[in-house]
Amino acid sequence: MNKKLSPFWLLFILTGLNLFNYLDRYVMWAVLQPLQQSFGISDGQAGRINTAFMLGYFLTAPFFGWLGDRTSRKWLVALGIFVWSLGTLFTGFASSFLLLLMCRAMVGVGEASYATISPSLISDSFSGEKRNNALTIFYVAIPVGAALGYIIGGQIQAHFGWHYAFIWAGIPGLALAVVLLPFREPERGKADGATVSVKPSLSDIFQMFRLVRFQLVIWGYVAYTFALGAFGTWGPAYLERVHHLSTAHAATFFGAVTAGAGLFGTFLGGFAATAWHKRNPAGYALLIGWSTLAAVPVAVAAFLASDTTVAMVCLGLAMLLLFLPTGPVNTLIIETVPINLRASAMAISIFMIHLFGDLWSPEIVGRISDKTHSLQKGVLVLPGALLIGAVLWLILSQKLKDRKGGEPTLVGAH
Repeated sequence: MNKKLSPFWLLFILTGLNLFNYLDRYVMWAVLQPLQQSFGISDGQAGRINTAFMLGYFLTAPFFGWLGDRTSRKWLVALGIFVWSLGTLFTGFASSFLLLLMCRAMVGVGEASYATISPSLISDSFSGEKRNNALTIFYVAIPVGAALGYIIGGQIQAHFGWHYAFIWAGIPGLALAVVLLPFREPERGKADGATVSVKPSLSDIFQMFRLVRFQLVIWGYVAYTFALGAFGTWGPAYLERVHHLSTAHAATFFGAVTAGAGLFGTFLGGFAATAWHKRNPAGYALLIGWSTLAAVPVAVAAFLASDTTVAMVCLGLAMLLLFLPTGPVNTLIIETVPINLRASAMAISIFMIHLFGDLWSPEIVGRISDKTHSLQKGVLVLPGALLIGAVLWLILSQKLKDRKGGEPTLVGAH
């Protein structure tokens, strides 16, 4: 019989794998400038690389979410890791722009499986009072993995060329794909004192669109992701063009600030939200709303500053504020739906935030840059999106004030 992992070790392994998830995703943006030169593509076409990834990512997420609430989740995790790692490796061998787009779509498919399933495994391992902190630790891998993608990608490109950045980023995941297979996965609902035997139907899944709190979380997340997707794509290039940093310098700075601000901000936001939530049932929503609102003027200052030092300081502060919601927003997604729909809720979240968020934003910024001949003007659309997200999350906080928790988390019985 497969041995059961302790909650600590399950969280440790899934967080480590999530680090490689984001490293493989963000290595692309560290080498974007030399890659554009290699294939002779414009800014608008470069934005299409993100579009290809997102199509693979969000289009397959609902399928993996449906499977994740009905079948063995550890096999879906293994499949996801293997597919995204293979796609990253193949990116390094792409001989045409079309093949590169196909490889990035493949990375998106693999990451969709992992990102959809992993939070539900963690949620079934930790009770409500510990869940947000556990998810916060899991999502700390986002800034660390992204930073490593920027730093490692930039350094390997500088010494060996952009092709090798993808080759070396993809190899570890091929071996790590099987790491969870020898172990037994946690029982659904056990951490909440429930036994989940009812498998959700398509009707149950569509019922989530009637949950007001869930919808406010998701649409706020859409606006937030619209801004962050384009910000992550064009951040290093912005520093190169507007402030004339070298490719390696821009990638290293962006990676280092992402790691520092992301690590500190994610931990601070997650644990502060847990403490706030103990005193106020709207604590999670209040933190994500106010931190995003505070980031709006700071982001505007970063994009308008003519002094390089001022711009870099403001970029770092904006990134710190925007990493504060990372844990609480995902906890809200899970806790505003029935227990046996958690994987599906994550899948819907992935589908919505990318279909209406960062699927379009990098290309929109690129098109504005092409039309105005100014990347600086292109990125100025992003603070407006953050403002929309902040307002929706603050409305959510009002909905949660009078009732502890989110929507009733009943097992979906008919």
